[in-house]
Amino acid sequence: MTHKDKGHYGQKHPAERKIDEQIAEAVRSHATNGEIPCAVAFQIVEKLGVPPEEVGFTIDALEVKVMKCQLGLFGYGPKKMIVKSADYVPQDLEQAIRESLVEEKLPCEAAWGIAEKFGLRKMEVSSACEALKVKISSCQLGTFR
Repeated sequence: MTHKDKGHYGQKHPAERKIDEQIAEAVRSHATNGEIPCAVAFQIVEKLGVPPEEVGFTIDALEVKVMKCQLGLFGYGPKKMIVKSADYVPQDLEQAIRESLVEEKLPCEAAWGIAEKFGLRKMEVSSACEALKVKISSCQLGTFR
């Protein structure tokens, strides 16, 4: 999605793809001013027991903007990205990140798994990625690839 497409999130998907009304109602009830935080989107995932990509598709189809990425990558006002580069990355964390790379990028889901495995906050993993010059890809909600 390019900057000029901003606000036309539904156009990323095939026109014939239909939304699940249960997911749509959950998104509508949690969105404020056309926005929904990433963490709230994942609460919907958990509550309804549906894949993140289905919630992400519904968010896009309803033209709702995902805010406050849990990895700190986007959605934080004028700064957009709030994650900062870590001062130090432990060897075992670096190894876990490098072993999880797909086409030289760390998928969002893998970043979350590493955070859980090491008992870290998600943003600590993205901070380590910043220090290692590793890009995070494949948002589980589909906001970026």
